[in-house]
Amino acid sequence: MGGELAEARVWAGELRALHERFVHRFSRSEPRESALAYMRGLMAPLERKNGWTLVEEAGHGGPDRIHRLLNRIDWDADEVLDDVRDCVVEHLGDPEGVLIVDDTGFLKKGVRSAGVQRKYSGTAGRTENSQIGVFLACAGRRGRTLIDRRLYLPTSWTDDRERCRAAGIADDIAFETKVVTAKAMVRKAIADQVPFRWVTANAAYGFSEGWRSELEQADVFHVMATTRHDTVVTHWAMDHPVHDLFNGLPRQKWKRRSCGNGAHGPRVFDWARVEVRPWHREDRRHWVIARRSVSRPQEISYHIAYCPAGTTLDELIHVAGSRWTVEEYFQTAKQECGLDDYQVRRYDGWHRHMTLAMAAHACLTVLRARELETGKAETDPPSSYPSPFPKSDD
Repeated sequence: MGGELAEARVWAGELRALHERFVHRFSRSEPRESALAYMRGLMAPLERKNGWTLVEEAGHGGPDRIHRLLNRIDWDADEVLDDVRDCVVEHLGDPEGVLIVDDTGFLKKGVRSAGVQRKYSGTAGRTENSQIGVFLACAGRRGRTLIDRRLYLPTSWTDDRERCRAAGIADDIAFETKVVTAKAMVRKAIADQVPFRWVTANAAYGFSEGWRSELEQADVFHVMATTRHDTVVTHWAMDHPVHDLFNGLPRQKWKRRSCGNGAHGPRVFDWARVEVRPWHREDRRHWVIARRSVSRPQEISYHIAYCPAGTTLDELIHVAGSRWTVEEYFQTAKQECGLDDYQVRRYDGWHRHMTLAMAAHACLTVLRARELETGKAETDPPSSYPSPFPKSDD
């Protein structure tokens, strides 16, 4: 028990240190204290991290203080998130790292939560009411965590300004696609000098030729998943479909490689690449990469890469595979930090909860990186962080 108490003190101290970075964003002591209590509750070993369990964990007599923190008191969640991201960069920043764009769903009941609509949910495996959040993560050698978030608002909301006003969505917030949101988050990371070398995303984002072109013009290296129907400029034709590039490719051009570990062990595929767009600067290259299933070779997916000349296939595979790690971030943040356990309906409330949950996840990630460096942590999967609080004797 003494070891657990000592560990709890370390984790609580790290959380207070992170909290100190953004206390100046609150004008009064009550929201400062409530923010720390809320993050402690999100990190506590509670079966559910809803309003009442967090209130009880914080020792409050009722939900008013938490409700005011998330919905009524004036504070800027984006400014707080900037402070959290600065902490992440300070402790985990890696100039060889990868920025990863992805989205995840949050199941919600009713029709009043900002951005909610009925759609197919991969989380539930069926059509459900859900909100969609678009996230930006950073992955480096010392750790990986989420650094930005935006709530997606479908046209069923932005075309109904009265409904938007009822959910706290300002009149100047217009519809934007998830790709536009992703572009804005990456631009902000660049402007704020977040260290990284690569950008990657799934085909819902990587299929955008306009975004790939924007990244290339900024000389941002990227490996973006795309669909088999995407087209590229080749030696032979304009707008050549990517799936035709690998027909008849010699067997020795395919390399069997793992692109990282998954829930069931290494993710092993056969990989090949074909150079495209031969008219470019000497120190840059464009590639189309094919990833073929070992057990079902008819299943092939594709990536388009822009990178320095001399970049190996293994390095491109590593970047492509890092995209899957964001699933671990979501899983850990939901299980350990209550990312999806919230009871807010308003637009600002969603961003405030996400900000504090991401701060809790960043705290866990920084601590784990420190423990790994000092040899105190085992090399278990990142989704199994130890609890920052001692278990009950019950």
